Amino acid sequence: MSNITNYIFETKAIKFCKENEPFWYTSGLIGPYFFNTHFLYGSEQEAQVLLDFITEELSLIKNGDSNKKDLPKKIFDRVIEQYNKNKIYHYVIDQLKEYIEKNIGLDNFEYISGGERRDWYFSNILAYLLKKPHITVFKDVTALKSNYDFSTTEETADLQGAKVLHVADMITIASSFTKMWVPAIEKLNGKVENSMVIIDRNEGGKENLAKIGVKSHAIVIVDKDLLKQALDLGFINQEQYNFDCKYYDNPFETAKQFLIEHPEFVENSLKSTNERTLKRVHTMIDEDLYGLGLKY
Repeated sequence: MSNITNYIFETKAIKFCKENEPFWYTSGLIGPYFFNTHFLYGSEQEAQVLLDFITEELSLIKNGDSNKKDLPKKIFDRVIEQYNKNKIYHYVIDQLKEYIEKNIGLDNFEYISGGERRDWYFSNILAYLLKKPHITVFKDVTALKSNYDFSTTEETADLQGAKVLHVADMITIASSFTKMWVPAIEKLNGKVENSMVIIDRNEGGKENLAKIGVKSHAIVIVDKDLLKQALDLGFINQEQYNFDCKYYDNPFETAKQFLIEHPEFVENSLKSTNERTLKRVHTMIDEDLYGLGLKY
């Protein structure tokens, strides 16, 4: 196993579902494993502290109690400190930096962008290390531009056709890219030609990005070797492994068949008190993602 793969298991950046309890993904699709890539910040606890900070800052900004332009620097101050003291995070960031230098090339982009919220664990520090200005993209498709060391941040209306490398924690079907991140950059007259993620779930995201002219790059690609390692290390049992491999071979049809065989899963999910779960169930039903014509 590569060191990053070791760290994925060590930090519990991958989680496997219980039998007949798949996870709801942001896209509205379901699947048997869930990645918390931001745990590669060092640990679940350290990652949660930063996530809570970002969430609180966004709430303060929304309520008019904090300046939106101060947020990129506040995040940068925390990630640079973590980079300098945590070996896992330091190693992961250095691997991303090296990959970008060798496989994308510093001359092939002028800006690095990262989207709310987990992309910021990785995009901010990489902008600094690669000495590229950073674009902080929010879910409302607004953005702020900072210089590489985040000493200045300003609103920008025109990137004048500049090439942008979008850095994200992971990619599934690239719905966040196509719905928010790429449109936000295009709105500023910029062009996302490359994306860099730590984990590619290998479920069509790379192909979907290619359709809109974005080349996708990843450090780790989910495959059966990774699942076998999880089995060998005792993270999943043989039955889970078999289902996970079936899902890997055909994620859409496997998930669709599960929903057909377990109609109670959607019914129970609609009763959830978790706002994120409800939003994802509604996305699946409203957009009829599996072509099942499900109703409320």
